[in-house]
Amino acid sequence: MKQLKETAEKIKSMEIRGAGKIARTAASELRDYAARLEAKYLDDFNKKMKYAAELLVSTRPTAVSLPNAIRWVMRYKGENVDEAKADIKKLADEFITNSENAVRKIGEIGARRVQDGDTIMTHCNSSAAISIMAQAHAQGKDINVIATESRPRWQGLLTIKQLDKLGIDATLIVDSAVRFFMKDVDLVIMGADAVTVNGSVINKIGTSQIALAANESRKNVVIAAETYKFSPRSILGELVEIEERASEEVISREKLDELSNVRVRNPAFDVTPREYIDLICTEVGAFPPEMAYIIIKDFLGWEIEEMNST
Repeated sequence: MKQLKETAEKIKSMEIRGAGKIARTAASELRDYAARLEAKYLDDFNKKMKYAAELLVSTRPTAVSLPNAIRWVMRYKGENVDEAKADIKKLADEFITNSENAVRKIGEIGARRVQDGDTIMTHCNSSAAISIMAQAHAQGKDINVIATESRPRWQGLLTIKQLDKLGIDATLIVDSAVRFFMKDVDLVIMGADAVTVNGSVINKIGTSQIALAANESRKNVVIAAETYKFSPRSILGELVEIEERASEEVISREKLDELSNVRVRNPAFDVTPREYIDLICTEVGAFPPEMAYIIIKDFLGWEIEEMNST
């Protein structure tokens, strides 16, 4: 139980960050938690697994990859505890492998959209988006990347470190300079925390501003997203919850306490309308955002009847 709660806290505090990594961590923790459980009866085992799943899901409400990963593992079956544990291990390992392969495949597919000499703008820290740039660079294409700081968590610093390690030329800019530098950009590539049924994208706060600036400048916007980041529940009209985080990420508690008439709003994500997105690149192909429903229905395997019952 202690390890389960520690993992949940690491996800909640963003010590573990990135939608893909969060999903893989959750699947791994469910697998390991099941292996540690000392339950004699299947009903007791199932109750404890349900508690673990609900705890993990509650940590990050916007990252759709998290509930999708947990749902994948929690489809386990078994006539007894040992069979259930074995099936959980199989499903968790399957999800983790598929997730890791998805990032590689997205890189291969997305790199076809990158031309030699392109300057690419990116935002936050997306393993799928970086995979596209890494693959394009590996193919010998001369690319440059403009990366935003991505405040207040500064995920852009992680991005430039990864790009530097790959040998890709990168420029770090403040978030508010996006429109200024858009004239130098050939292509925008960003990740996603969630994709809705109508093709809208939920991603790090500031994504919609970049997409708007790109649309104004007639620059293409490519979203790199594994299929498990698509939101099945949006088929039923449910909205993806936008997480708001603590004010301390923006301003220290001491400084805020000195201001009697000020409050801080710190949304972690925003919604980019599909009209500002040219392509969503997944591990099963690149599609216009209008085809998001096909991904949800055919590749995630969510049936509306099943969603109504969960």
